[in-house]
Amino acid sequence: MTREEFDKYCASLKSTTHVVQWAGASVWKIGGKVFAIHSGMGEEGEHTLSFKCSELNFQILCELDGIIPAPYLARGKWVQVKTEEAMSNEDVKDYIKSSYDIISGKLTKKMRSDLGIGE
Repeated sequence: MTREEFDKYCASLKSTTHVVQWAGASVWKIGGKVFAIHSGMGEEGEHTLSFKCSELNFQILCELDGIIPAPYLARGKWVQVKTEEAMSNEDVKDYIKSSYDIISGKLTKKMRSDLGIGE
């Protein structure tokens, strides 16, 4: 998934915000909490994507070629997709949406109400 496709998809999710930080990474947040990162060029020139996932998905995804525990974030069950071949764009979108849901679900009820994202 290109950075442009990544940014367009993340922008389509309700009440998200975007910042560029951490050496030019595209960072997407809900309620001030990060749910997805596109770090641009990785160590071998590839684009890398990172997102939070469930404990089970973390275990499964980290066994696949091209996906590793995300540096600095693995303790929180984040993965990093290092190659485009590791996951289809549709799967990436599904996992980003799941990350968005996990992170937004941890927001306070008031914050979710203020953001218009439900109970």
